[in-house]
Amino acid sequence: MKISVKVDYACRVMAELARLHGSGTLAQIEHLAQTEAVPANFLAQILGKLRTHGLIVSRRGNQGGYTLARAPEEISLHDILMAVEGGCLHLSGNFQGRSGRRLKQVWDEIGADLTKRTKSYTLDRLSSKNPTEMYYI
Repeated sequence: MKISVKVDYACRVMAELARLHGSGTLAQIEHLAQTEAVPANFLAQILGKLRTHGLIVSRRGNQGGYTLARAPEEISLHDILMAVEGGCLHLSGNFQGRSGRRLKQVWDEIGADLTKRTKSYTLDRLSSKNPTEMYYI
């Protein structure tokens, strides 16, 4: 299984927004791109998806920027995955043959476990206000 670059970038940017949460500061694209090493033009697309799915809010103008729509403890990795990719595990849809149905059951079980695990990690667990503090998942 491979986590897409888009999901990786989205999670990193959301962690930075969680760090800024409650400070009253709106994050501009340039700050997010530089802080999390994400290309700004690609970041604009990702932020659009996150906004559409209600995970962030934006304000236009000179003093504009982005902030979380909810508290960091209320946004999970699963929420980000759903916003960016539409799911955790995508199956081909071909379950024919002798083993097809059983294999689908196995993948569905793995998908359910993956969903449960990604829901358990929220942004408050991923973000640290102290830049030297590291979290390992």
